[in-house]
Amino acid sequence: MPIRVTALIDPDRGAGGHRLAWLASDETGAPVGSAFLRVFTREGQDHLAELELHVHPAERRQGTGSLLLDAAARAAGEHGRRSVVVQTEASTPGDRFLRAKGWRRVLTLTYARLSLNAVDRAALTTIVREPHPGYRLESWEGAVPGPLARTFVASRRAMDDMPMDDTDYGTVVWDVERVRAVAQAVADRGDLLRTVAAVDEADGSIAGFTELVVPGDGQGDGQHYGTGVLPEHRGRGLARWMKAASILDARERHPDLGGLLADTADSNTYMRGINDAFGYEPTHRSFAYQLDL
Repeated sequence: MPIRVTALIDPDRGAGGHRLAWLASDETGAPVGSAFLRVFTREGQDHLAELELHVHPAERRQGTGSLLLDAAARAAGEHGRRSVVVQTEASTPGDRFLRAKGWRRVLTLTYARLSLNAVDRAALTTIVREPHPGYRLESWEGAVPGPLARTFVASRRAMDDMPMDDTDYGTVVWDVERVRAVAQAVADRGDLLRTVAAVDEADGSIAGFTELVVPGDGQGDGQHYGTGVLPEHRGRGLARWMKAASILDARERHPDLGGLLADTADSNTYMRGINDAFGYEPTHRSFAYQLDL
């Protein structure tokens, strides 16, 4: 059965990039698959594109995925990208398909969940109250408050050396506009962004932060975004301190929340150790694959 791939106009354009889209259909015109390619345009990642590809289970093994993959890779090259990355759950048809197509596996992620009904509030409270001389905790909901905006942007470089293994991920360049845009995007979809930060009392600068997104109705599961501590402030237990405060805050503010989700690179042994100690239980793994153009 011949498969037709049609390029679509995608209105999803923003300051950080734009999307290209394709629809695969059979001879009757029925859709059987789709692909979306995010072309990053911000400084530090303007070499990169990120792919999302889906083929209906009943339509697999008929060349649809290959046609969509080829269209996306060709477009990435035409846009001057040197790398395309895609993520797929381990031991799935997508995993096997990408390996067969010669894409390189560059990163392994472990997903884990913490059941909030099982957390020990007393233990978390003890951790939060542990003294960390020279530091204090601050938190906010939504966009970073004006007085902390500049130092919060500066603290984002704490994520620059986050383990990404062989992924050609580049370096995310942050400014006040970008951090506020992220917060606005979360708010626009009806969710709540909560940030806990460790502040250096010597100069009032942010030494580290952890971010958590909670569904707007306070139910289901929350999702950890990022946790980072600037290199010059590491070795003082700040990540554990902030994360304990974030978990406790979520438990107290959202009593109907079921759990918290985290995804961590297998090579990030430090953060995985913190999550394990708090009781996060692995749920599944995924792989990042990369095509070098």
